[in-house]
Amino acid sequence: MYLYNSATHKKEPFTTHTPGRVEMYTCGPTVYHFAHIGNLRSYIMEDVLEKYLRYEGYDVNRVMNITDVGHLSSDADTGEDKMLMGAKREHKTVLEIAQFYTDAFFADCAKLNIKTPDTVQPATGLIPEFINMVQGLLDRGYAYIAGGNVYFDTSKLARYHIFFDHDQEDLQVGVREGVEEDANKRNKNDFVLWFTRSKFEDQALKWDSPWGVGYPGWHIECSAISLKYNGEYLDLHCGGIDNAFPHHTNEIAQSESYLGHPWCPQWFHVHHLNTDDGKMSKSKGEFLTVSLLEEKGYDPLAYRFFCLQSHYRKALVFSWENLDNAAGAYRKLIARIAALDPDDGAVDEAVLEASRQKFMKAVGNDLNTSLGVTAVYDALKAGTNDATCLAVIGDYDRVLSLSLTEKAAALRKKTVELGEIKATMSIGAGASITVTGEGDPAVDALVLKRAEAKKAKSFAEADRIRNELRAQGIELTDTPAGVVWKRV
Repeated sequence: MYLYNSATHKKEPFTTHTPGRVEMYTCGPTVYHFAHIGNLRSYIMEDVLEKYLRYEGYDVNRVMNITDVGHLSSDADTGEDKMLMGAKREHKTVLEIAQFYTDAFFADCAKLNIKTPDTVQPATGLIPEFINMVQGLLDRGYAYIAGGNVYFDTSKLARYHIFFDHDQEDLQVGVREGVEEDANKRNKNDFVLWFTRSKFEDQALKWDSPWGVGYPGWHIECSAISLKYNGEYLDLHCGGIDNAFPHHTNEIAQSESYLGHPWCPQWFHVHHLNTDDGKMSKSKGEFLTVSLLEEKGYDPLAYRFFCLQSHYRKALVFSWENLDNAAGAYRKLIARIAALDPDDGAVDEAVLEASRQKFMKAVGNDLNTSLGVTAVYDALKAGTNDATCLAVIGDYDRVLSLSLTEKAAALRKKTVELGEIKATMSIGAGASITVTGEGDPAVDALVLKRAEAKKAKSFAEADRIRNELRAQGIELTDTPAGVVWKRV
């Protein structure tokens, strides 16, 4: 596999410290609010990367943190703790907020077919490890105490800025409220490892430490969590482009100073999802979530499909029109796969292996997911028997995770049921029921089931089906000629 490395600014062969094994770390969410779909684009692409590495045969150990303390609103040691902001907003405790939004995050991930990492560690669960690492940095001369807080001394580094080829706007997007000058810092790039004097009086979570009662800075958690679960040599660190500076820059500084050797050679950054008026952000008021997509009738996997059609190192522009196009293409793709007959012939193993090698060559070139999607369409046009075509698509979907064969099988079953319902109604009632819509057999099947329920005077069931369709954005109109449906 060849992967672009943000630390060296070029595409390189992917290698690991231990042959055949990948120690992988991904920055997790700060659980003070729902994740918006821009956040989730990064997790989708990291999920594809992990699954691709497993597809190539690597043993992957993926670790992710949950930030439930210490992430200040500016991302630059100023402002208010985001967790406390969430608690105040909803009149709950910080721990209640953390649990609720952690659960919500993983529920969204499940809807998007994002695999849960092997290890998920909330920051509040490793406070002793953070304190130990901070003390180690003090002992090694890379940290100092000033104004009651512990700071990392960036002047001790030969090189601090690692990801300097990024646009300055990309590097600074995390600093939202403007950076206040901290008179305790010796150098402008120094950052807090441990706070003992809160910047606001009601900081909810504090712990005893050798330097007084306080709480960790944001950056220390990822280094300490990775050291605990990935070991001293990390192969691959992932995150959104807005984490490159200052968060990932500070992780490298503190980790390599603590360890005394290079830490992580490969850095993978996913670029922003933008709206027509700029970068997606929670600070703009109402923001786009998976739940909102569902309320508007979209399958969350249509959004995953939308993301996979673009390269992770390109900013992706979201609009409802763009999502509509992706959702329509996704439905049509499922319908084409559903038209295949699983019993048509035996799987040609030679074709399956050749297709596998072609897929690895395409997607393995800097995680080119758009070519991965193209490979699915190519399989449909390859002229093999249906059983082989389904096997190839199912193999590709181990990486793409679009539930292609599962959804196709469900649609195939509904199509069969649709034919059975039509036959039953034509024979039993003496007349068939006409359904006019947008050519979606799955919707047609539900519409006909509703009609059958009405004829049987099962009005509660008929209403339930109508409500199910309404939740998918389907509007029904009963006419003398039959039922007409449309997406709204």
